[in-house]
Amino acid sequence: MLNTLANWNELEDQHSSGTYIKRDLQVVRGEGARLFDETGRSYIDLVGGQGSANLGHANPAIVEAISKQAAELITCPELFHNPVRARYQAELCRVSGFSRVFLANSGTEANEGALKIARLKTGRKGIIATMRGFHGRTMGALSATWEKNYREPFLPLIDGVVHVPYNNIDKLKEALNENIGAVLLEVVQGEGGVHPAQAGYLQAVQELAHANGSLLIIDEVQTGWGRTGSLFAHWQDGIQPDIVTVAKSMAGGIPMGAILLSEKIGTLDPATHGSTFGGNPLACAAGLAALGEYTKLTHQHAEETPPPSPLPELKEGEQYVHREADGDMVRRARKLGDEVRLHLMDNAPEKAVREIRGRGLMFGIELRNKVAPVLKMLQERGVVALPAGPMVLRLLPPLVITDEDMWQATHIIEETLNDAF
Repeated sequence: MLNTLANWNELEDQHSSGTYIKRDLQVVRGEGARLFDETGRSYIDLVGGQGSANLGHANPAIVEAISKQAAELITCPELFHNPVRARYQAELCRVSGFSRVFLANSGTEANEGALKIARLKTGRKGIIATMRGFHGRTMGALSATWEKNYREPFLPLIDGVVHVPYNNIDKLKEALNENIGAVLLEVVQGEGGVHPAQAGYLQAVQELAHANGSLLIIDEVQTGWGRTGSLFAHWQDGIQPDIVTVAKSMAGGIPMGAILLSEKIGTLDPATHGSTFGGNPLACAAGLAALGEYTKLTHQHAEETPPPSPLPELKEGEQYVHREADGDMVRRARKLGDEVRLHLMDNAPEKAVREIRGRGLMFGIELRNKVAPVLKMLQERGVVALPAGPMVLRLLPPLVITDEDMWQATHIIEETLNDAF
């Protein structure tokens, strides 16, 4: 009988595609920012579903929403109107400030659609993306992704994509020409090592792109939904993109993606794009519940005003101002993240760490040696985390993580880095 850990793992390895390198951990349950294995041992989760678990595991609002909706209607293609979808689209546009939305199922789908829309609306085939950027693994999104190990087995990819260094406005200016339909980039490069945009960079990119007649597409697949301390990370940089792509935590862990379209983009012609499962009622119900959690306020913030542009780095004793859509959970992510980051900058062992980067609860700890042994040691000590390349330790804790768990994990990371180097 398949009643042991080894048997279940063997069964999965026997039938899965082989594309994933499995860790020696079988996760059977989650609650908040904790994961549990088959023995009942708990782990502090700094993987956060690779960014899809901002609201934590078994979030009561998400569980209630999908349970209720599953009993009523799970699937309904956009050939038909649906009240749950209508409510979600309206609420999403209201809080994001965008005019229209195309609902999809994942981040790579959202980026694929955004690239198509850029070609459709500008009549130009060229795309500028950035070195270290990651936008997905399907053919179009992969063409805009930088990492050669992801790209090279599938060459040739789509034509017209040019990669320039991130945070280098001069190189971007050199690459712009009359064939460039869009500039696509992240506010914080997640997979590429957690590199945030420098102050003023995104504003300069927007100005140059629009002067060239090109669209600005911002990929918020990983940075969206409160991760960096505002509902959308680009709010902190004072820009108004033409298109924003989102996914991961937008529906509390249910697969969902979206393309947010500005008034400048307007509507799309019928049948120019489509998705069988995009905008299904189950995901929309979860999305509505998730938006409610992200925008929930439990205290009065009447004295606060919209954020300056760009938002400065947190200094001791300072408080941030936020937009109306930033609920308490989102506000806390910026404060807690900056406190932990400042602590690690002061206390992480210099022998192990080159640099610590990030925004909000999105951390990149660049090490002086390989990250793989550190990840293994952390797991043995009850903390699971991510790499971002071979030498960067990436932390994406759920925004619902308790102060106690966040600081416990932080101290375990310090101890582990001391022991590993």
